[in-house]
Amino acid sequence: MKLLPYYFLALAPIVTVFLLLVVARRPAKIAMPITYLVTIVIALLIWKTPISVIAASTVEGLVTAAEILYIVFGAIVLLKVLQQSGAIASIRQGLLDVSPDKRIQAIIIAWLFGGFIEGASGFGTSAAIGGPLLVALGFPALAAAMVALIANSTPVVFGAVGIAVLLGINTGLEGTPVVENYITQLNTTYAEYFERIVINAGILNSIVGTLIPLFVAACLTRYFGQRRSWKEGLKVWPFALFAGFAFTIPSTLTAIFLGPEFPSLAGGLLGLAIVVPLTRKGFLTPKQAWELPPREAWEDGWMGNLGNVSNNDPVSEMSLWKAWTPYVLVGLFLVLSRLPFLPFKEWLRSLRFSFPTLWGTEININSQPLYLPGTIFFLVVMVTYVIYRMKTQTLKQATLNAVSTLTGTAFVLAAAVPMARVFINSGFNDSGLPSMPLTLADGVSTLAGQSWPLFAPMIGAMGSFISGSATVSNMMFSLFQFGVATDIGVSAAVIVALQAMGGAAGNMICVTNVVAALAAVGLSGCEGSLINRMLLPLGYYLMAAGILGLIVTSL
Repeated sequence: MKLLPYYFLALAPIVTVFLLLVVARRPAKIAMPITYLVTIVIALLIWKTPISVIAASTVEGLVTAAEILYIVFGAIVLLKVLQQSGAIASIRQGLLDVSPDKRIQAIIIAWLFGGFIEGASGFGTSAAIGGPLLVALGFPALAAAMVALIANSTPVVFGAVGIAVLLGINTGLEGTPVVENYITQLNTTYAEYFERIVINAGILNSIVGTLIPLFVAACLTRYFGQRRSWKEGLKVWPFALFAGFAFTIPSTLTAIFLGPEFPSLAGGLLGLAIVVPLTRKGFLTPKQAWELPPREAWEDGWMGNLGNVSNNDPVSEMSLWKAWTPYVLVGLFLVLSRLPFLPFKEWLRSLRFSFPTLWGTEININSQPLYLPGTIFFLVVMVTYVIYRMKTQTLKQATLNAVSTLTGTAFVLAAAVPMARVFINSGFNDSGLPSMPLTLADGVSTLAGQSWPLFAPMIGAMGSFISGSATVSNMMFSLFQFGVATDIGVSAAVIVALQAMGGAAGNMICVTNVVAALAAVGLSGCEGSLINRMLLPLGYYLMAAGILGLIVTSL
């Protein structure tokens, strides 16, 4: 209770972001620098965070922002190369042959293909690939970013080869005295207890996440359809549920029997193998295909500067297999580079830039540029350049186009990510207060009491919103969630699983992800408009997870 007054002060940066982006509809290039300054003032005056910590946090954030830009830049260069080679025209025609229905296309690309890429790489790569691909298939840029971000929720619970839980939750829990004492009383080992958390996360997340494809379709028709109708999206419910189960059932079984490394990979890959052939045969697809409005009817702000493939463009002579080869290589190379029993992971991580105890603080900066997914994108670009026998001038032009697409995004990320790091690192202070995120969590738990399972996912989402990462959210709050659960006498394994689910849901509206997804489709300045469109699916995810948590913990 003593931290309650500080709760409202710690809430100020989040309220500032929400008011400027969502309520006032100010672009992120204005909102994020203001929020950064607000966070610094609160950190200096209230938390008494040393200037050296703020400076080190800022540099740490700038390094992370540069890594995000590197990933998005690589994804855009690859897309530009595929557009200019004619591959995108073939891919588009291939998807039209599967189904001309834009709702179906959005679910296949954003939910299934995006889930596979998330399981292979993480780092927001699925939105960076799926968004531009949807734009190239004729979707408005804003719509492409929206469906890519909504779909990039359920697969994030485990993320890239399990990092969200293996690194995030383990870092928060493993080896801490309170956890060790607790599992000793349960007469079990930490490995066995962690397995319980993974299984809980897999089952509960799949129950909630199965409806996400339906939200993808409904939000698409409501915000971008000619009639602005929820009903047109809901009409595709049989296919949406089919696609939902096609991902979540393999994902859940993988989590239960194989562990956290490959649920998202298995869900995406097996889901594609099941859904695409059956969709081609018309299984559960609507008789009448749904189309987007004519391009001349699109509103201002819908289109980015990536360009679109017209419905009247001639079909490329390139075979479908050859056209999809670069994206297949992206998935293959990402998987190969992440598997621990292969040498590629260590090779890529051998180039490391490390700056420990920056300016005498406890903040460390570590960067492994070759291990970032951007490196895989550029490798595939070079392979594509060879197998497509492209001209050097074409590759040069694709690179220059990608640079122009990212104009302005760098400035936004240079404010947004340092703001998050100052917020998180405010725990290194002279006031004796816990960090702002932990202060916020303490305030919520004080108010929630025994109803805490309902609020646990919201804390996870808040962590992702602040930090830009479900993994970091789990690092910040797993031990806190564990402590609250044991205090109120409910299953800590369930509460920590709810934390992981909330962290995944928060990915939808995390400012850094939103900015990066918009940059990938060639848009900037409409972050608030995009976040506003995703509040309903986010609210569903958090409320459904919380209610499910209440039910499970009360049994």
